[in-house]
Amino acid sequence: MKTIADVFTRYKAGLNEIYDKNETEAITLFTISEITTLSKGIIKAFPEREITEKQSEQFEKILSELTTGKPIQYILGKTEFYGLTFNVNPSVLIPRPETEELVEWVLGSWQLVAGSSQLAVGSILDVGTGSGCIAISLKKNLPGFKVTGVDISRNALQTAKENAKLNQVDIEFVEADILNLQSIPNSSNSLLTAPYSLIISNPPYVTQHDKTQMHTNVTDFEPHTALFVPENDPLIFYKAIADFACEHLVPGGLLFFEINESYGEQTVQLLNDKMFKNIELRKDMSGRDRMIKASIV
Repeated sequence: MKTIADVFTRYKAGLNEIYDKNETEAITLFTISEITTLSKGIIKAFPEREITEKQSEQFEKILSELTTGKPIQYILGKTEFYGLTFNVNPSVLIPRPETEELVEWVLGSWQLVAGSSQLAVGSILDVGTGSGCIAISLKKNLPGFKVTGVDISRNALQTAKENAKLNQVDIEFVEADILNLQSIPNSSNSLLTAPYSLIISNPPYVTQHDKTQMHTNVTDFEPHTALFVPENDPLIFYKAIADFACEHLVPGGLLFFEINESYGEQTVQLLNDKMFKNIELRKDMSGRDRMIKASIV
C-alpha cells in the first residue's frame, strides 16, 4: 500500500519544474488534507499512514492537472480564507494571504473606533467582490454591519452568493461597473444612495509589464478582468473608487485598498489629492507595499 510519504515524493518529482519547494509542499499538503480529510497536523506527524487505492487514483488525477499549471484551488473547487471555506472557479480570483492581512487590518481598525457612533455599526461596501471572500469574512466578524458586494461579473457574483450561503451570512450582491456607475439609475439601486462606514477593495491592478513576470498558473487560468489594468492608467480603479468614497463614506468613514506594490506612493498621492486624511501605507508579510487605509472628514 502507498503512504502519505509516497504522495509527497510523487508530487515533488512531478511539480519540481513548475513550483518551488515550498509551494510544492503546500500544494501537496492541501491536496492530501482534502482527499483524506485528515488535518495537516496529522499528515505531518504520521507520513507513514497508508492511503487507499481510490485515494491514490485521485492523487494521480489531480497531479496530472497540476502539471498543466492549473491551480489546485480550481482543481478541487475550494480554498480557505480567513478560517472559512470558499468555493472557487475560473470566474473568480483565488483568495490570497495578502488579502487576509487586509481583512485583519480592517477588523483591527474597527476595534479601535468601535466606540464611535458613526462606526460602531454601519454599512460596508466591497468593490470587486469576486468570490466574496472579503465581504463574507467581514460580515462573519462584524455581524452587526450591513455588507454589500459589487462586481461587474455575473458569474463571479453567483459564486459569491453561493459562498455567502455556504458560510451562513446575509450579504447584498450588486452587479455593477464601478467605472460606469452613471448607467445605474439612482432610484433602482441602493448602491448609489447608501452611506457607508467602510469601503474596501482589492481591484484589478496588474499591468502588462507585471504580467510578464507572473506565473502562468495565474495568467493562464485566473480571470483577466479581475487582474489587469491599462499600462497607461494603472490606477484607474483607485481613482473611481476614491471618487465614489468621497461621496458615499460617512464622516469618519474608512477606505481600504489592496494595491500594486509598485504604485504605493502614487496611490497615497492620489488619495491626498482627493483630500483623504490619515493615509497609511502598509507592507505585507513579504515586506512589500500592499495595502492602504485612509479616512474621510
